[in-house]
Amino acid sequence: MIFSLQFLYVLVGLLLGTVALLTLLDKDHPRRFTSALFWGLYAFIYLAGDVIPAAAAGAIMIAMALLAGCGLVRQGKHGTLDEATRRASAARLGHQLFLPALVIPVVTVLGATVLKEVRIGDWLLFDQSHLTLASLGLGSLLAIGAACWLTKATPVQGVREARRLVDAMSWAVTLPHMLAVLGLLFTEAGVGKAVAQVSTSWFDVDSRFAAVALYCIAMAVFTIIMGNGFAAFPVIAGGIGIPVLVKVYGADPAIMAAIGMFSAYCGTLMTPMAANFNIVPAALLELPDKNAVIKAQIPTALPLLAANIVLLYFLMKP
Repeated sequence: MIFSLQFLYVLVGLLLGTVALLTLLDKDHPRRFTSALFWGLYAFIYLAGDVIPAAAAGAIMIAMALLAGCGLVRQGKHGTLDEATRRASAARLGHQLFLPALVIPVVTVLGATVLKEVRIGDWLLFDQSHLTLASLGLGSLLAIGAACWLTKATPVQGVREARRLVDAMSWAVTLPHMLAVLGLLFTEAGVGKAVAQVSTSWFDVDSRFAAVALYCIAMAVFTIIMGNGFAAFPVIAGGIGIPVLVKVYGADPAIMAAIGMFSAYCGTLMTPMAANFNIVPAALLELPDKNAVIKAQIPTALPLLAANIVLLYFLMKP
């Protein structure tokens, strides 16, 4: 294959390594050594995660958490164009600025559907086991090229902007990665079995509707606590979805999983723990209320969660 997930991991690792190097060379950075160490460790995970022992990878993640938790990962100073120049550039480009961003979803959809079995010689274009992610990676690369062509900027400038954005989001960039690992850790530790025992002991799951409501609400609540639906899914699906909905009520596992994840995303809309979705945008937009995004999303999240309960109740049978 040409565009494999491993290839994209290497690209991400190289980008993070460049961010670490630029941070280290930034003499005006308030925490340049520890911040560079943080991004360097994260880059190492992407570049060598498949070959280092699992215990070493875990130790690296713990070290990263300690660096971030102790306030040792800070934002550097970035040279930006003056406001007049930026306004003039925006006026010149107009709505064309959105074209590079649109390249990403278009290429992702085409790669996952029309181009999924395309070959160049004996090589498949995309990694068949990670088709959507491989297509997303190609779309991102093409979007960078489109942005450079449109703005007449260089890829080097793109790397500088990547560092600025990574700096602005700071340690929150790693949250999806960290929380997904934590979800797997909880599963291995038997949290799912504990959830199953509590749910069947404390709640009336003899009613199908009650069991469905418990499953969907637990998905949302656990996501609110964890900050990530991928962390909540293995625990709640293993504790309620499979033993109760699938084994007792004969639910279709695919429908149970899909609507369960959708319910988890309702929790994502309502939690500051999902910092990269809800807190970082408020910071980037310089909103006076750091929880403004969450407050705007709650009126959508709650009715959507109720709709998921109803949908799963009527659609769960094969």
